[in-house]
Amino acid sequence: MHTDEPAGDGLIGATKTSFGIVEHLREEGTSGASDISAALGISKSTAHNHLQTLFQLGYLVRVDGGYALSLKFLDLGDHARTRHALYHTSIGEMDDLVDAVGERGQVMVEENGHGVYIYQVKSEQGLQTDSHIGTTVDLHTTAVGKSYLAFCDEDRRNDILADELPQLTTKTIADRAELEAELETIRERGHAFNDEERITGMRAVGAPILADDDTILGAISVSGPTTRMKGEWYHSEVPEMVKQAARVIGIRATYS
Repeated sequence: MHTDEPAGDGLIGATKTSFGIVEHLREEGTSGASDISAALGISKSTAHNHLQTLFQLGYLVRVDGGYALSLKFLDLGDHARTRHALYHTSIGEMDDLVDAVGERGQVMVEENGHGVYIYQVKSEQGLQTDSHIGTTVDLHTTAVGKSYLAFCDEDRRNDILADELPQLTTKTIADRAELEAELETIRERGHAFNDEERITGMRAVGAPILADDDTILGAISVSGPTTRMKGEWYHSEVPEMVKQAARVIGIRATYS
């Protein structure tokens, strides 16, 4: 039976259902009450009531006999993104970095134990993958994420890595001891590599964004296909450019 009362886990059932519908529509694009009822395991009438409520509030639009997310979510997302100082202080520096490297760049912050991209910029030849602004990623699978883990507080790192590490590709580091060893290397050299650990065929170089007191604020990276991200340029020249950009962004974020 559908209820607005807290479930055993202390969560409000109706709220969980509404956000379950929102996430379902994010994945599917367009759905009706019948599809949502089957996907979420709720009655068709409950699905219909939630859809109508979200529609009346302006968060859904009717499309092809079903419902889709409305552009109202853009306003919420933009508000959430712009509250981060790094968004404002990193744009120019990241644009220059991508111009120099000629691939794709991203700025990441950590939220609820995952990495969230708050800015991305791509050169003409840069490849677009499944990530975009707002994409949530497992920190251990990316150069930005490993940069963050290497320099964040040990207690916070232990909290983030407490659960099993998902294995996304054959090269993902899913063993905690192996990951810790890599994080130590990253701390020593100041940058991280992602060698096809999230997406096969893609490599990246990341570096942490640190405040004046060495507090971790986020991380940046540039990424591209293995056919171009290779050799001395990839292993030496790109890391220096990424670290320099991260240092500038850190200074601007500290004193802005």
